[in-house]
Amino acid sequence: MRRALICGVSGQDGAYLAHLLLEKGYEVWGTSRDAQASTFGNLLRVGIQGRVKTVSMAVNDFRSVLQAISQSDPQEIYNLAGQSSVGLSFEQPAETLESIATGTLNLLEAIRFLGKPVRFYNAISSECFGDTASASADEATPFQPCSPYAVAKATAHWLVANYRSAYGIFACNGILFNHESPLRPPRFVTRKVVQAAVRIAGGVQEKLILGDMGIQRDWGWSQEYVDPMWRMLQTETPEDFVIATGEANSLEQFVATAFSEVGLDWRKYVIQDPKLFRPSEIRHSRGRAEKARRVLGWEAKLRMQDVIREMIRHEQQLSN
Repeated sequence: MRRALICGVSGQDGAYLAHLLLEKGYEVWGTSRDAQASTFGNLLRVGIQGRVKTVSMAVNDFRSVLQAISQSDPQEIYNLAGQSSVGLSFEQPAETLESIATGTLNLLEAIRFLGKPVRFYNAISSECFGDTASASADEATPFQPCSPYAVAKATAHWLVANYRSAYGIFACNGILFNHESPLRPPRFVTRKVVQAAVRIAGGVQEKLILGDMGIQRDWGWSQEYVDPMWRMLQTETPEDFVIATGEANSLEQFVATAFSEVGLDWRKYVIQDPKLFRPSEIRHSRGRAEKARRVLGWEAKLRMQDVIREMIRHEQQLSN
């Protein structure tokens, strides 16, 4: 039985990835800063709580990382840990950089120190590309990070590339464009929109306040995006891959679609507040996952409207 360690198993991607690996017959370990105190609510929501072995680990503490890897003794490590909010990174830049960049470094250094043939997946974000304008970004597109979060992810990306070439570690970067699910916390705009649409339709909420609605993003479905994470670690040679749908839509389109799904005209309920605009914002973000299709045999099946429909359905179930 293969063993996998998922760093950040309590998050959206961590829970779905754990479910996928369990279905494939893996023994799955997952980390949390305090595994004894954590409720691991997302594992419960996907029906696998109790099937994942948990261990406490702080990614910014090398000794803690070393102990967690030694205890779980995995053949595969998936790094999904670290501060995950772009907006919050402007308020907490130091913590963001430490949890993402230093955390990745600690994991790589622990793998090197232990000298075991561990395969390592690292979660990188499309935010690293910055604004892709009218084009789509692939693995050869230069990084132009526009937030502390993106700077931290770009740093982690190059750490993986360096350890791969310098020490021969099997390490891959998955450069994922936006991917959503009902497991997203409400602070993420997609869940905030879907939750508000369902609540307004149910008479529980009156208005939704948003920032810049002109931004465009490449939105996919999280449950689809954990599959290529696993596929990357099954290849003969470690490489980096962009994961995306190839389709970009504006936040206004996302909002309009979500409200339409519950039979409402969004213009009657949504207020745009300039105070919610970020200090620097990416106007357009779209990916090109041709390499993933060609090498991994993966391509996204669900698009924005499908994602919204699934999120609305789950939100309605929660409110009933």
